[in-house]
Amino acid sequence: MRIWGVTGTNGKTTTTWILAEFLGGAYITTVEANTLARRFYTGYTTPPLAQLKEIFREMEANGAKDCAMEVSSHAIHQRRTGDTLFAGGGFTNLSEDHLDYHKTMEEYFRVKLSFAEQIARESPGAPYAVCLDGENGEKMYAACRAIPALNVIPVTIKESAYDLSALQLAGDYNKSNVLLAATLAEAAGIARADIQAKIPMLKPRWGRLEEVKTASKARVFVDFAHTPDGLEKVLAAARKFTPGELWVVFGAGGDRDRRKRPLMGEACERLADRVVVTSDNPRSEDPDAIIDEILTGLARPAAAMRERDRAKAIALALASAKRGDTVLICGKGHETTQEINGVKIPFDDRAVAAGFAG
Repeated sequence: MRIWGVTGTNGKTTTTWILAEFLGGAYITTVEANTLARRFYTGYTTPPLAQLKEIFREMEANGAKDCAMEVSSHAIHQRRTGDTLFAGGGFTNLSEDHLDYHKTMEEYFRVKLSFAEQIARESPGAPYAVCLDGENGEKMYAACRAIPALNVIPVTIKESAYDLSALQLAGDYNKSNVLLAATLAEAAGIARADIQAKIPMLKPRWGRLEEVKTASKARVFVDFAHTPDGLEKVLAAARKFTPGELWVVFGAGGDRDRRKRPLMGEACERLADRVVVTSDNPRSEDPDAIIDEILTGLARPAAAMRERDRAKAIALALASAKRGDTVLICGKGHETTQEINGVKIPFDDRAVAAGFAG
């Protein structure tokens, strides 16, 4: 069975799932693993090696010829994939995140680059697709071009070999995700016509700009965006189909990279008409202290709505938004719990929004 790895800050889950659609269905993502016989949550973006090998064995027993999987920066740095041989890989983008772990963007970039180096070293001549459209795409492409024995393939929506006019996934960033997956699928031997035929059938899922039917007068979407770059991209995508005001409900996770909090606030104030700042997964931190740090990035913090209770914040936005408006609930996406003081309580943005009574 061939293993295809996808790394980057944003877009890994969507790109991996789409690649699996093109290749035959087996995948390992942040949301779930699919062995062709069952789907289940591993608890990781990239599981530890012992668990990975069990999943690979089950996939092979079920007849899988290819597996698409997410490879996180933590997993790369910790060599969590061990002796797994990758048939090829892909890079989505690199933006502010995980600096509580990597400390600097330079180190974060170096770790991501080392995945390409690993593939070149262990599978000489393997294809490695690099998206040029996102942050640090050009820089990563140049760095990968300098790696001997790596077949580096540039990917950009500016030069698409595919018709994406019927794509149901909104935003240029999703076009990039589809093209990155298509490039790797072609490298795996899938015919371009077969890939093209599946593109119109791809639908939003897993809290990635996933629309939720609610009693609100506005259209409501849930998205996993939890970085400044991720928020910018999803807000820009929503702006294009929003005739009225664009609302965003978001927070920042506790015990994680604090540097990105004001940057997230700045992005939301700049691109949304209405900003509601709330809790994400505060973990061991005081939710109000996290909100305070987010608000330091706003030029007009008093104009933002503040509600530490996430359910109340969602209800506030849904009740206030008007017909023609769009409400984006960002940060948790597919997650079904909220972690507060070490305790994970049931909380699903989609369910909370759907349960809004108006």
